[in-house]
Amino acid sequence: MSVDHTRAPVLEALAEHRKLGRLSFTPPGHKQARGADPEVREVLGDAVFHGDLLASGGLDDRRMKGQVLERAEELMADAVHAEHTFFTTCGSSLSVKSAMLATAGPHEELLVGRDAHKSVVSGLILSGIRPVWVEPRWDAERHLAHPPSAEDYEKAFAAHPDARGALVTSPTPYGGCADLRGIADVCHRRSRPLIVDEAWGAHLPFHPNLPSWAMDAGADICVTSIHKMGSGLEQGSVFHLQGDLIDPAVLKSRSDLLGTTSPSVLLYAGLDGWRRQMALHGRALLGAALELAADVRAAIEEIDGLHVNDATDFCGPQAADDFDPLPVVIDVSGLGTTGYRAADWLREHKAVDVHLADHRRISTQLTHADERETTSRLLFALRDLARAAPQLRPAPRVDLPSPTALRLAQIDLPRDAYFGPTADVPVVEAEGRIAAEMLTPYPPGIPAVLPGQRLTEPVLRYLRTGVAAGMNLPDAADPGLATVRVVHEPGG
Repeated sequence: MSVDHTRAPVLEALAEHRKLGRLSFTPPGHKQARGADPEVREVLGDAVFHGDLLASGGLDDRRMKGQVLERAEELMADAVHAEHTFFTTCGSSLSVKSAMLATAGPHEELLVGRDAHKSVVSGLILSGIRPVWVEPRWDAERHLAHPPSAEDYEKAFAAHPDARGALVTSPTPYGGCADLRGIADVCHRRSRPLIVDEAWGAHLPFHPNLPSWAMDAGADICVTSIHKMGSGLEQGSVFHLQGDLIDPAVLKSRSDLLGTTSPSVLLYAGLDGWRRQMALHGRALLGAALELAADVRAAIEEIDGLHVNDATDFCGPQAADDFDPLPVVIDVSGLGTTGYRAADWLREHKAVDVHLADHRRISTQLTHADERETTSRLLFALRDLARAAPQLRPAPRVDLPSPTALRLAQIDLPRDAYFGPTADVPVVEAEGRIAAEMLTPYPPGIPAVLPGQRLTEPVLRYLRTGVAAGMNLPDAADPGLATVRVVHEPGG
């Protein structure tokens, strides 16, 4: 097809549907807002319901002969230099599982960076893939993981030559980026595909001063959340494919296996519109965002007790290879408090929500949607936070293990431990037992404990003290961590 990025096939089809006044005797049952609860209509507005219709037999005909979605996906692929693009409406959590299932099967090995998101672990549980963990590069001083290096993947392949491929997370939620070209070269010398979980990198293709984009760096599959750093709606995700190591029909089949048969046209429209926006205006919008971020970073650095992490903190031989400056990560340890308390104070007293919070940091993510008005309000709130710091002391101590102590031995396959017989035991009795659940500080959603790993006292103490300090463990059977779910042992 001819490439015309002024077009938006999904949005145009929605407008045509509305213009023709099509009368549907199909789902959804609200029938273009007419049946929706009046109070819901008042809060959401009727435009939400007008954009909520069937993809086939609504947006397009029942056999999808108008190729509305196909044309939108082809435009997206062209915009980001991919050969194939697939839209999904179940977030990158579905996209990354689809990529994994297209690369390896049950009991086959896949090299996986241990700083992967919980959705990757969910993919291991569902698939029965055997993970070969590739350790991230750890900053012991800041207690922060950066993506593994190409050399780390080289060593992992040497030890596991039958591994079907590799998966790396880049950028991390903190903005650290991997040497994607180097890791892709390691994989391709063995004719193995590289999956990049680039959920935080939707914006990367559209400005030259941002870190390298996975497709340009030679990755085979790239997963991207348009709702994170782009302007799509929540759950809007795409995954991109290039090369001949993964069959596009297989990848689409794996996505169909996991995805919904009732995709949200609203989310499709958000993806389509964002692509057009970036293709036409992305460089200017992101250039302005980068300039704004530089000014905000400099202003925060002048606030007593706050330090903005930058490339000098995060990049180096044993750290990240590149750095995205738009996730403005602020170290609040100089205030004598935790990121948990700082985040809660900003929400309660200043109506400002930050992205992630940990034992010493908060992340105040900027995108092309920000402007001087929003960042001025942020800066005022942070100055007030610094003045209020005495109220936030003493902060509860989080007992942080060393990087070595944080690593747990993988005894059982994640799938076997998760689906096998389990028992809930008091946390004080859990040391030495095999975990049957994920324990994931969220956000950013990187599990500290995986099903099938042997629990140790330092990691349990870290999680207990973390919960007491404000850490959120939403996927634990007992979020308060009085008990832990473990593999059942006969007689115990």
